[in-house]
Amino acid sequence: MSGVVTNAPSPTPSSSSGAEADGTSVRIGALVPLSRPGWVEAGRHLLAGLELAVSEVNDAGGIVGRPLELEVRDTAADPRRAEAAVDELARRGVVALAGEYHSVVAQAAAARADALGLPFLCSSAVLDTLTEQPTPWVARLAPAQSHGWQIYADFVLAAGHRRIAVATEPSVYWRSGTRILRDYLAPRGGTVIELDMRALAPTAVCEELVDQGATALLLLVGHPEPDVSIVQSVRRDHRLAEIMIGAPAGQPEFAEWATLLGDDSTAVPFLRYLPERLSPLGARVAAALRERLAEAPSFVAFEGYDTVAVLADALRTHGADRARLAGCWPRVAVEGTRGQIRFSRMPDISVWQWAWPPVQVVDRDPAEPGRFRVLHSG
Repeated sequence: MSGVVTNAPSPTPSSSSGAEADGTSVRIGALVPLSRPGWVEAGRHLLAGLELAVSEVNDAGGIVGRPLELEVRDTAADPRRAEAAVDELARRGVVALAGEYHSVVAQAAAARADALGLPFLCSSAVLDTLTEQPTPWVARLAPAQSHGWQIYADFVLAAGHRRIAVATEPSVYWRSGTRILRDYLAPRGGTVIELDMRALAPTAVCEELVDQGATALLLLVGHPEPDVSIVQSVRRDHRLAEIMIGAPAGQPEFAEWATLLGDDSTAVPFLRYLPERLSPLGARVAAALRERLAEAPSFVAFEGYDTVAVLADALRTHGADRARLAGCWPRVAVEGTRGQIRFSRMPDISVWQWAWPPVQVVDRDPAEPGRFRVLHSG
């Protein structure tokens, strides 16, 4: 039994307990970007992790003998679509929500889940402020943006860069990233030079970098465009042969980056959330994910797996009642693929937070683009 339902038609709304009326299954709603303009490759990896964990839970007997079922909704990186999916899944009687990769979409879903009293374990989105006010209903596995991006800023400083340009687009996520970098770098002697990609063509970025004397360019823009065109333009400008191109949001993690950019895809440091060495559990899951994906799993796939592992453990212990499930966040202690997962309240973070998953700065090896080099750990 796969335990997965994708965009099924809505039946009569179920009870708020999260179990089907006949008691045969326990259902989790999954929010995943599976179509453009969502980052489809990230969504595919996230879903693979979610599905693998559901399959393993069911192979091991389910939730106290009841199968775990995943109801998948494609958010397509659209906050309004995500809100509608949360409403529908709540009516269908899911016990909890899981998933989402895009931060702005997760923010909309978290606000709606909070309003409805529906537990939401966010897998991958990092925006610090997922809800305007502290909520008991939402927890998160991914590190907050401020935590990961400060580690990235440490790496940039240690590499000797003080004049750092950021190519950016209008978005809550990119604005937040720019602010985090500026606030962290300025007291340490760094200068952030903002390049508004609404006003600049990728080729014009090169002139700005030369004129501003920047030694590093960070891509705070969408994928595949304009980030691919920016990288190609900078790599082809001999005046910028020594400039470091970085992508803290993680664009180079996925195979599409290497496919689109070829040799230009290498030596672009980015953040990923994996330990330097996987535990036996992590290694076993990595092998199963590789088989399922037909490629090396990204950290996003591990986040998906860990999400279901946490929810399944909580459901076995506390049952399929929404309020009881949300109340268990501070008591979670689950061995995940990347370490033991516990949730706590962190300053300026409005949701229950795993503090912290492992954080690395890595890049693709110029000598072997399919291999990643660990450059820095936090």
